Amino acid sequence: MKKIFFTIFISSIAISSFAQTKKPIAKKPIATAKPAIAPLALKTALDSASYAFGTSIGSSLKTTGLSTMNYDILLKGLKDAFTGNKLLLNQEQAQECISAIMASANKSKFASQINESKTFLEQNKKRAGVKTTASGLQYEVLTAGTGAKPTTVTDSVLVHYKGTLLNGKQFDSSYDRGEPITFMLNQVIKGWTEGVQLMNAGSKYKFFVPYTLGYGERGYGPDIPPYSTLIFEIELLKVNGK
Repeated sequence: MKKIFFTIFISSIAISSFAQTKKPIAKKPIATAKPAIAPLALKTALDSASYAFGTSIGSSLKTTGLSTMNYDILLKGLKDAFTGNKLLLNQEQAQECISAIMASANKSKFASQINESKTFLEQNKKRAGVKTTASGLQYEVLTAGTGAKPTTVTDSVLVHYKGTLLNGKQFDSSYDRGEPITFMLNQVIKGWTEGVQLMNAGSKYKFFVPYTLGYGERGYGPDIPPYSTLIFEIELLKVNGK
């Protein structure tokens, strides 16, 4: 009987000891609902005007191709300008930063057009009869003339011309106006300055002008988008000289 009691007593001690050394199971924290952020309220005329200025600036910047800004830094810039704090950039540095990011955004915005132009020019220069100059200007002789040739960029010339985009849309034509134009070779786009000097009077050439020799990253008016490769048919009627 004593033996049985002793065995039960030892077992009870062992169970009690295990229960005391066993690590308690950690309880999962009870999730608490985050306090809702109150919507911004426009309580005064200044509040409304401030918000209006913000949306106006944001909408304007977005049209340039920018997709995001560092809003905290943008607000700091606004505050520093208004409060007279020391500016982190001088006017020249600020303009350089703006120009760089705007150029990058604009290039991204017109990436498909840039790639289309690049592909076209790569394929076009392989065509029989098409020649490419060191600048990237491509041209094709439609009619070879035997008259005088411009010799300097200060020469004045008389030409007929027609200009189209890669999609075939015509944006200008002296033929349609029924009157040729006179200009000095340093008063036109680089593609014309270089190209017309290759021609003899009486010639008619077809020029394929990359955007770097045309209207560049900005384009021209509503008819010539930024980064446009342009196609011109130019007929050199007369070299007037200086």
